[in-house]
Amino acid sequence: MNMFFEPGFFSLSSAELWVGVGLVLFLAVCVFTGAFKLVGGALDARAAKIRSELDEAARLRAEAEALLAQIRAEKAEAEAQAAAMLKAAEADARVMEAEARARLEETLARRQALAERRIAQAEAQAAAEVKAAAADLAARAAEQILAARLAGQTSDPLLDAAIAQIGARLN
Repeated sequence: MNMFFEPGFFSLSSAELWVGVGLVLFLAVCVFTGAFKLVGGALDARAAKIRSELDEAARLRAEAEALLAQIRAEKAEAEAQAAAMLKAAEADARVMEAEARARLEETLARRQALAERRIAQAEAQAAAEVKAAAADLAARAAEQILAARLAGQTSDPLLDAAIAQIGARLN
């Protein structure tokens, strides 16, 4: 600012004076033509555009956060459903295992009863065969004894009574 007070500053040959005059004229032309309003309007338009982009970005961010929250909720719900399905499958498996075990026990019991019946039948058949073999053996023995007696022609009344009872007892 000291240069305004120097003695040669306001002379027409001073470059600083002409720079100052040019600057004042430039500013006057800018004010007259409305360049400041134009620049201000452009800056205001740019600021409005930036503000709208920021508002759009904030809106998009809010939508993204809402979508993220929704996806997390759906994920938690899906995990809960999966856990419930797993528990249900485990319960079904336990029920199926119990049913299979009961069917197996029933089958084993039926087979055991069938085997016991077959064993009882085999025992009864064996007993019948033993009785039949004993009866045959007794009949042959009696036949031999009778043949021997007939050869000797002596008869024993007790033996004759026992032989008569054998036939009644075997049948």
